[in-house]
Amino acid sequence: MKLKIQNSATGAHYFLLILCLVLPFTTMAQQLSQKSFRNVNSAYDEQAPVITPDGKMMYWTVANHPDNVGGKKDPGDIWYSVWTGEEWSFPQQGDKTINDEGYNAVVGFSNDGERIFLVNHYRKNPADLLSQGISVSLRTPEGWSKPENINIPYFLNRSTTQGFLSTAVEAFVFSANSYSTVGGEDIYVSILESGKWSEPKNLGKKINSVAQEFSPSLSADGKHLYFSSNGRKGYGSSDVYYSERLDDTWTNWSDPVNMGANVNSEGRELFYRAYPGQNFALFTSTHNSDGYGDIRFYKPPIDLKDSLIQQRPDTIVKMIEIVREKPIAGNEKLFQVYGKVTNLKTGLPLRATLTFHSDSLFTTLAGPDGKYKIVFPSVNEYSIRVECAGYVGNFEKLDVRTYEMKTLEMNFKLQPIEIGATVNLKSVLFQQSTYNLLPESNDELDLVVSLLKTNPKVEIQLSGHTDNRGNPEHNQRLSQKRVERVKGYIVSKGISTKRVSGKGFGGSKPMASNDSEETRRLNRRVEFTIVKD
Repeated sequence: MKLKIQNSATGAHYFLLILCLVLPFTTMAQQLSQKSFRNVNSAYDEQAPVITPDGKMMYWTVANHPDNVGGKKDPGDIWYSVWTGEEWSFPQQGDKTINDEGYNAVVGFSNDGERIFLVNHYRKNPADLLSQGISVSLRTPEGWSKPENINIPYFLNRSTTQGFLSTAVEAFVFSANSYSTVGGEDIYVSILESGKWSEPKNLGKKINSVAQEFSPSLSADGKHLYFSSNGRKGYGSSDVYYSERLDDTWTNWSDPVNMGANVNSEGRELFYRAYPGQNFALFTSTHNSDGYGDIRFYKPPIDLKDSLIQQRPDTIVKMIEIVREKPIAGNEKLFQVYGKVTNLKTGLPLRATLTFHSDSLFTTLAGPDGKYKIVFPSVNEYSIRVECAGYVGNFEKLDVRTYEMKTLEMNFKLQPIEIGATVNLKSVLFQQSTYNLLPESNDELDLVVSLLKTNPKVEIQLSGHTDNRGNPEHNQRLSQKRVERVKGYIVSKGISTKRVSGKGFGGSKPMASNDSEETRRLNRRVEFTIVKD
């Protein structure tokens, strides 16, 4: 839409308004350097930096800081700094209205800077159940108002939400372990349509790998996506990539391009956010920062795309060299997996046992810091069990033959055993339109059996679900039969029938819409909920 200026006075006023908004940001951008951030970076983990539209303030998240609302156990509070004209001031903790004991982060601002958008929902009362989504807070003379929750239909994330909200293109991109996640985390988008946010859409296989994609952001026009991934050849444990959106479906993208050695390192780069009008970007990196993220500053070349294409041949060589510097060097038949196991709710490390099973069994124990590393042959598909006393185990499958690289980072978040905890049994499958269990379901069901054997007081309720196609009564009966078949398997392994109840709900409780086969597939599932611990 073109702006029509009615008269010279109006034009002058408009010009002055734009000048007032742009000049401070332009001046700050001209003076920015890495030294400008020396007051900001600390011994703690800096994440998700965002500069306000006027360029006068920067907000970011600090994890496990002793002054956070929840102390050192707090996974992240919002802090801020003021631009002094030469550098960013020493950090100050954000308003108590936008910080709580959960993970708090800024995903964007309105164009006038009067609204701040935040990850997660906030409880109005401590006793309220915590829902998921994003929130908005308004600037007031006293500071930021108490956030109002924004509803995104069928929003689910079993991981920490990292995202970017663009008011210009009315889109929210975020990473999540959700319904149709291919790997550990995928990137999704929700669009604001007629005042309501749409159901999240997976960006597709061109963006999402069988590993993890996270911390996405968009260019100002919404046509370019920046994101981090550990599922591609790269310089370190996770690199920043960018891709061009080719149409309005949000699932058609160009091949992702590595942002190169000026951004990526042997460490972990995240939260890349471009400010194209000022020709700079911010991101975080663990390189030379004792394993914790520091905020970094980058001035990309004017033609970023051509620059990265020119880098590509050298970059590939460097990528391969870095991969081969890992402990498995010289043996192309070995594959290394490393990462961290943490408490889903607190983010604290867990000393979990990890078992990788194929033709042979490979087991390792995470250290006191939750970190683990394991090496095994790269010629098979593996089932992975992650178990820790007091927590619901995690089951995943990994086909290492699909990976280009020889190392992979996999991080696991375990759900504490508590009443109300619900787990989706993703690998429990049935023959189509029947209640006959497929053999590949056994591994995940065995993990449920292990949970019940090691926690003899725990009782669970199974729930079966279908999509909404066909006769509702038939769907309810089919889901009930499937629940009974799963219960039968668990009881056959020595678990008392009194500890396992179940009910089929047919298509009455969808976890996603039924508008496409992709989302209908998500609704066909079996879950269990802990009803006694």
